[in-house]
Amino acid sequence: MALYAKIAPMKRILIVKTTSMGDVIHALPVVEDILHHFPAVQIDWLVEESFADIPRLHPRVQQVFTVAARRWRKQWWRCQTWREIFAVKRAVARQAYDAVLDLQGLVKSAVMATWAHGPRHGYDKHSIREPLASRFYHHCYAITYRQHAVIRMRTLAALSLGYAISQDSPDYGLQGGQRIAAVVSETLQLPSRCWMALHATSRDSKLWPEHHWVALGQHYAQQGLAMLLPWASAAEQVRAERIALQVPQAQVLPKLHLQQLAKIMPQARFAVGVDTGLSHLAAALDIPVVALYTDTDPGLTGVAGGRFAAAINLGGKQQVPEVSAVLAAVSKVAPHAIS
Repeated sequence: MALYAKIAPMKRILIVKTTSMGDVIHALPVVEDILHHFPAVQIDWLVEESFADIPRLHPRVQQVFTVAARRWRKQWWRCQTWREIFAVKRAVARQAYDAVLDLQGLVKSAVMATWAHGPRHGYDKHSIREPLASRFYHHCYAITYRQHAVIRMRTLAALSLGYAISQDSPDYGLQGGQRIAAVVSETLQLPSRCWMALHATSRDSKLWPEHHWVALGQHYAQQGLAMLLPWASAAEQVRAERIALQVPQAQVLPKLHLQQLAKIMPQARFAVGVDTGLSHLAAALDIPVVALYTDTDPGLTGVAGGRFAAAINLGGKQQVPEVSAVLAAVSKVAPHAIS
């Protein structure tokens, strides 16, 4: 197999990256890399319905096809489930693709990639968690696990489409948020000097202690920076309200869907967040981020800062970053935030 695939100039490419939120965000730099080499190409995306708003945030992603694998598994016997599956398959199959890139590397995503008409590219059997998936690709590539997920996906796209592997910092391509954020912040009456506290995550073991959030919020309140607390579930709202009661100027945001939150986030001078997709989203929106890990290792899937804003990952498995470490990290990624 040649080092680079021999492919004519691209007209249409399908990206298959279905889950999860942080992983889908990590795939966004692939879009920018492709557009740099093929400016006129149309890029479509196949994604789990829960995360469809992420590729939709990118102005150059055209069609977003949604699947509901998680829901379908629980309701596989229902006629409605099979109607939905066949409808997505028909929609994906309507056009031919010059390349189908399975950035997920799972059997389920590899099967979904077969719905599209076009040469399928993916990791070889030694480079993915489910080696069987490689049997569904026309072209396979050996790409080591020992690198960040963003680099792995950018490498796969480069090898698949025949251009040099990018060595620069990733560009997520989510632009134009500042102007929209100003309009939204006026509607919600957000403070002009604020930071984002991304306290909510999928598992309790990933949470950062509430008293640490309170101490951090009180510190920045003394500097004239208001703490913004988003939430999605009822439990997250209660936690946000408990924290806000102890922090001057803290503001619990109303319940917002992902695109609304993405329009607000650029108003923040920086973000501090736990192991959650919103921390990755903040980085993709060019917000300086300090990400806190207490139950997972950020080495291969931690928050990756882009070209215009830095990110620092603190902690790891069975570690709880101290408030002092967070303050020091914020001063590095956002040195002018207090001014």
